[in-house]
Amino acid sequence: MIRGGNGDDSMALTLSDDQLILKQTARSFLQEKSPVTRMRELRDTEDATGFSRELWREMAEMGWAGIVFPEEFGGADMGYGELGAVLEECGRVLAPEPFVSTVLLGGNAVLLGARDPLKKELLVDVCSGEHILALAFQEQGRFDPWAVATRAERHQDGWRIEGSKQFVLDAHVADTLIVTARTSGDPRERDGLTLFAIDAGSSGLSIHRNHMVDGRNAGDVRLDGVEASADRVIGEVDGGAELLDSVFDRALIGLSAEMLGTMEEAFERTLAYLKEREQFGVKIGTFQALRHRIVDMFCELELTRSVVREAHTTLDEGREGLSQMASAVKARCSDVSSLITREALQMHGGIGMTDEEEIGLFFKRAKAAELTLGDAIYHRDRYATLRGF
Repeated sequence: MIRGGNGDDSMALTLSDDQLILKQTARSFLQEKSPVTRMRELRDTEDATGFSRELWREMAEMGWAGIVFPEEFGGADMGYGELGAVLEECGRVLAPEPFVSTVLLGGNAVLLGARDPLKKELLVDVCSGEHILALAFQEQGRFDPWAVATRAERHQDGWRIEGSKQFVLDAHVADTLIVTARTSGDPRERDGLTLFAIDAGSSGLSIHRNHMVDGRNAGDVRLDGVEASADRVIGEVDGGAELLDSVFDRALIGLSAEMLGTMEEAFERTLAYLKEREQFGVKIGTFQALRHRIVDMFCELELTRSVVREAHTTLDEGREGLSQMASAVKARCSDVSSLITREALQMHGGIGMTDEEEIGLFFKRAKAAELTLGDAIYHRDRYATLRGF
């Protein structure tokens, strides 16, 4: 990893040569096979899956689905710097494939918490692109992972689960749902949560698909007496909060790379538009007010890129303060992606407000990502709490 500045090696400012090659490969592949027009078509036709299973398997064949998983499960045993390079390019084309649900959320829950037989059963097929995972944890409109009323009670040699979940990414196509349930304590308590692997099609499990504003898919999940055997418990009984902390930290850092790609593309499209659009016989990019605004966007984008790179390095090198870094990068990306896509929309003028112009799709994806796993306010509060304030 190339380091920056005055002998200080604490900040990773650029990608390594291998990461750059991976990023360039991902860009070429995605621009050819997953342009923004494909996401629009999937949205407009209300495609039953919401993404391409064939394309997802191709991505898996290239090793992308297994980048951060161990080789024993078919993964590449690489780092988040490499995964981030791919996710950044996915963000540029608004790819709807299930990286967030299957790799960052469900996959990490299995990797960090499942016992070896279950881990092998699920992750081998995840790495091959044949198995979709979904993490069902949220029970209200905003991110509040400990507000869990869903309950799991002992039943024979296993558990019986009753409750409901909202905003479960890719729930309608998941082969396995990782469900959080309360095995002790009261709703909103951090302690007393347990994670369970529930097979799709289980008796008592029902899913209602929702079409998201950004072209992604989520579902409402209902569990009416769903049974789970003891070997489907992920992590320790009553100790799910610690596991979820680790899962969310990794997911936040991965998601930040995708958000970076989305804001990069929105910025570059806007800059190109300023150079070609004319008013009063001159390019609008010559207007001083617009030049100041685009420079502000550039500066914020560059600072955000450095924070994203540092977050990935912090995770890959096992440094202290990972949770603080995860919240810092999510707060930063939420703020800046909102700024850049909002400015991009305004600078495109009236056409930017129409569905015909693609810039609005970047604004919608940025807004959805901003709210996913906690917005900037949530993570600034979490960061302050972690720092002892």
